[in-house]
Amino acid sequence: MNMSLQQKQELGLRMTTELRQAIELLQLSTYDLELYIREKELENPVIEIQEAERTDSFQERQSTNYSSQETNSTEWVKQQEVSTRDQMLRQVEIDFKDVETKQLLKTLIHGLDDNGYLCAEMQSIEHVETGIELLQQIGPPGIGSRTLQECLLLQVKSCEEYPALIETFISKYLPYVAERKWADIAKGMNITMAHVNELHEFLLTLHPRPCPELGHSETEFMMPDVIIEEKDGKLSFHLNDRDLPKIGLRKEYVSSLTGTSELSSYLRGYHKQAQWLLTSIEQRRNTIIRIVTDLLEKQDAFFRHGRKALQPMTMKDVADSIEMHESTISRTVSNKVIQTPAGTFEMRSLFTSKLAAQDGDSVSPSAVKTSIQSLVTNEDKRKPLSDQKIVDLLLKEQGITISRRTVSKYREELHILSSSKRKSIL
Repeated sequence: MNMSLQQKQELGLRMTTELRQAIELLQLSTYDLELYIREKELENPVIEIQEAERTDSFQERQSTNYSSQETNSTEWVKQQEVSTRDQMLRQVEIDFKDVETKQLLKTLIHGLDDNGYLCAEMQSIEHVETGIELLQQIGPPGIGSRTLQECLLLQVKSCEEYPALIETFISKYLPYVAERKWADIAKGMNITMAHVNELHEFLLTLHPRPCPELGHSETEFMMPDVIIEEKDGKLSFHLNDRDLPKIGLRKEYVSSLTGTSELSSYLRGYHKQAQWLLTSIEQRRNTIIRIVTDLLEKQDAFFRHGRKALQPMTMKDVADSIEMHESTISRTVSNKVIQTPAGTFEMRSLFTSKLAAQDGDSVSPSAVKTSIQSLVTNEDKRKPLSDQKIVDLLLKEQGITISRRTVSKYREELHILSSSKRKSIL
């Protein structure tokens, strides 16, 4: 075997620490960037943070920025809340004296799911029927139900007046209601269609989820990264970064940067990191400004009127316009929130695919969804529009070419039932 030494030249892209940092900063929201800067201050002895002047608390600043109108910021500060479950547990202590009854009710309350139904593993405990009846005294009607039928029937019992045969309608014909089989219900119950309609109208006043507030969720505040305002008919914007801390250098270390000692070499490494951090933050800022400037030009109507005026636009369109790579656009708009006169949106949601129109132009999916919603709202409920009929009307009235499958997809995203389930009784 012969041994030889050879040279080989190759081209490659190496992800440096600085490049990785710049990419990471692009994806951060303004709030996350503030946390990142404070983290770097702890890691880098050269960095000294200069706090920006703040005239309000952090919670108030978040809520004020999120609101599109001037409001009393203290109204937005989150208050400590007592959950509905805890309120019911307290009510048990007040309303009931028997120890065993208290224990039964507390067990059932702890066994309720987020909608107020009794969990499956709790349904076989002793005296569960009695417990469910007692729960009606301290909670909303239907609380602790095991099935939808039981939930609705308990609500009926709590009403002073209700239509004749409503209990039969709920207990035996609820599956028929879901399938809109009105004629079968009328025949099975031996009643008129008018009576079926009366029963259905009453059913709609009941609540399928007896206590949805049991699913306790904390309020989340969003701080916009970009704020667009309209003044004298013109749109302008600014970045919401006035409260970001300023990065400076510690004076006691500056004189040591130019020496030849081991300490100077050590500090110069951290000084270089600080300079790269400043450069990356400025690049992030300039990139956001260039993107938003282009968005103002392309989506003027959207910023004034909202979703219905959203023009079809892809990240590649913006990338080509401002001469950046598409991946840079994607990273920059990630995790960013933009506040506009028409509402507050995630920046990523402004980018949509394009659908063809008959005149050669393109239309955004948001505009198509708005048209579908309008068609369904104004349809004859006795003869609701099928997906294919919606396809035909979109093409005929608006020149939009779209498949039936796409209409079905958009309809489901809008939570619109199929035509058979939208059909009215009379």
